[in-house]
Amino acid sequence: MKFIEEYSKEVINMTRNNILKFIKMQSCGNDYVYVDMKANPWLNIDVIEQSKLESIIIRLSNRHYGIGSDGVIFVCESKIADAKMRMFNADGSEGKMCGNGIRCVAKLVGDMWGASSPIKVETLSGIKVITVNGNEVVVDMGKAELVPKKIPVIADEKSVVNKTLVVDDNNYNITCVGMGNPHCVVFVDDVEGFDVEKNGTKFEKHEIFPERVNTEFIEIIDSKTLRMRVWERGSGETMACGTGACAAVVATTLNNKCKKGDDIKVILNGGELVIKYTDETVLMTGDANVVFEGQISIET
Repeated sequence: MKFIEEYSKEVINMTRNNILKFIKMQSCGNDYVYVDMKANPWLNIDVIEQSKLESIIIRLSNRHYGIGSDGVIFVCESKIADAKMRMFNADGSEGKMCGNGIRCVAKLVGDMWGASSPIKVETLSGIKVITVNGNEVVVDMGKAELVPKKIPVIADEKSVVNKTLVVDDNNYNITCVGMGNPHCVVFVDDVEGFDVEKNGTKFEKHEIFPERVNTEFIEIIDSKTLRMRVWERGSGETMACGTGACAAVVATTLNNKCKKGDDIKVILNGGELVIKYTDETVLMTGDANVVFEGQISIET
């Protein structure tokens, strides 16, 4: 009887402290594991040592031995907004912003927490305002950052637009944009035939990007349509990147290949986004969808 009692206590303790409830969500195929902190009150990511937290992120993101995702996003309570988002890449590193991710956060906060649209979400790059209409979500991303040291990128110019960069003995013309995350936009003639796997990591780790960089390889279809593939720092090539799509439209506009204020369709591996770049802000419109819900045992 004593053994049964002790076993029962152990099972109860494990249930309270080791079972992580999660929601798998995706937008344009950009999938993350979303952890609603209200549904996991036992978990305090602020007190977990960094190496341990990184190992948890890596395990959850692994597509063969974990849930499988581009990373993990924790949806936390905020004192200054409707919710706070903490986003981690698949390698365990923390990102300041995620365009596709924040749309899903707003959808979750609206559906699960009862927040009314427009929804304000606190991020490491500031508070973003999101309008939710069913599965269609519009994010006001704020102004695009063009000052090199704020992106950051090492450059003497006031902005990096159509600048030649040597990568692996090849010359590329790059335009750099900050959208909460650093982005390097490269125009190519044939994006489908471009070797993103080979070249993406070389851009990511190039010496002029002190915090590494997300790289968007862009083919211009017409003045209102772009085709994009993206290499994200810490994750590799992904199905989509919201901040990357925003950076792509900003860069295309700065290079006089599309018109500021127009709705520009960006075709990604996982779907489509519509981006509008104005003098005041960048608006991003796309979907937000639940894939499945579940729970998994973790060690903290």
